[in-house]
Amino acid sequence: MYSVEVRDHVMIAHSIPGEVFGPAQKLHGATYVIDVCFMREELDEYDIVVDIGLATDTVKQILSSINFNNLDEHPDFKGRRSTTEAVARWVFLRVQEAINAGRLGPSASGLKRLKIMLHESHAARAGFEADLVHA
Repeated sequence: MYSVEVRDHVMIAHSIPGEVFGPAQKLHGATYVIDVCFMREELDEYDIVVDIGLATDTVKQILSSINFNNLDEHPDFKGRRSTTEAVARWVFLRVQEAINAGRLGPSASGLKRLKIMLHESHAARAGFEADLVHA
């Protein structure tokens, strides 16, 4: 499987209700470094996985809707915990929507799998990975 990965980051605020989350139950900030890995079995006619420029721009645009925001107030997380895992799945779904809408160019039609990894720190990360569902 071939892959191309792009990276960006966001700064968010949130609180995560539930005793299991200890001090993270209180409002706090987080800076996530976010890797988005695009995968396909064969290269396209131009010998690429996906247009890396379009991928970078699209991921940046998607992340702009949560960057410098309190996820407790974001409509997509209202009434839900914004754990790192949940945010990773949120990114996955938005990137999948962008692929299906054609925003990553014709090469993206051959993508098979997508992996999102959010790095909380140098020692901890969480992610979401699945096959793509093409519309």
